[in-house]
Amino acid sequence: MNKKNIRISIVVSIVIVASLFLLNRPIKNSDNILVEVKKGVFIVDVITTGELEAKHSVEIQGPKGLRAHRIWQVTIQDMIDEGTYVKKGDYVARLDASELTNKLSEYQIEYDKIQSQFIQTQLDTTLQMRQSRDDLINLAYEIEERDMTLEQSQFEPPATIKKAEIEVEKATRAHQQAQENYFIKQKQNIAKMTEVTASLQKQGLELKGLKELTQKFMIYAPEDGMLIYYKDSEGTVKIGSQIGAWNPIVATLPDLSVMLSQTYVNEVDIRKIKKSQLVEIGLDAFPEKSIEGKVIKVANVGEQRPNSDAKVFKVSVELLGADELIKPSMTTSNKIITQTHQDALFI
Repeated sequence: MNKKNIRISIVVSIVIVASLFLLNRPIKNSDNILVEVKKGVFIVDVITTGELEAKHSVEIQGPKGLRAHRIWQVTIQDMIDEGTYVKKGDYVARLDASELTNKLSEYQIEYDKIQSQFIQTQLDTTLQMRQSRDDLINLAYEIEERDMTLEQSQFEPPATIKKAEIEVEKATRAHQQAQENYFIKQKQNIAKMTEVTASLQKQGLELKGLKELTQKFMIYAPEDGMLIYYKDSEGTVKIGSQIGAWNPIVATLPDLSVMLSQTYVNEVDIRKIKKSQLVEIGLDAFPEKSIEGKVIKVANVGEQRPNSDAKVFKVSVELLGADELIKPSMTTSNKIITQTHQDALFI
């Protein structure tokens, strides 16, 4: 074997020895993780946060006649504290009636104007019809006079008689035309009075409706209960908030006997959620409490929640128990049991 081959063999041997050393030396900062394999009930769950609300509640609404008077939004000017226990008829809130007051003033002015037109039309038609009746009476007298003249001219020359006959005919025709005109004027005046009466009645009804609407800007409790202010996508209703003509809800009086935890599940997990699945519900306010619940509704359409990039689906969970400590708007943790394996090996 020549020297070149010997050198190659030595290099190969060194590489092999080094490789074996590197492969077999212990790795620093790494320990084997050993866990015990268990056998028994294995639960698959989805954990979410939610908020409590009553399943049934009575709505406290603002005035329902806003749209009829083209008032689209009203500002809440004053309201009592949320969570207050109220009795039926108790004061809840007051709405800003400034826009309504302006409209009421405008409607009153318009009503007075139409009422003046009504009176003027009534006087005009009365005088006009009186004049027409007087004209008919005078024309009837004129026919009698012409008839008398014709009778007295029987012994007059033919030309005089003919002239008297013509005068009688003219007077008769004038009386007939006056009668026809009288009935036409009568119909015209009836139509005018009908029109102005209808306008006055319409304006009067709108004015009456506005006055009644003014009384509804003070909002009172329709039933006994704890006051919870309405919450929408823009947040909870408060002083300065506006309620719309299409949805004038100000607050609710919840029935605390049946409560729901409203929660939202990420689109990745929503396929696991089904109605009637059991839920373990915890309360942030009372960590020691745990209440059982069940899924009663799963939304079919996702939505984008504030400060979130993912789509979520609303899930309603009904609490299967009542507790006097439970209040609306409390934060909940919801452990939705999606699968349960009774005899499984798991780590």
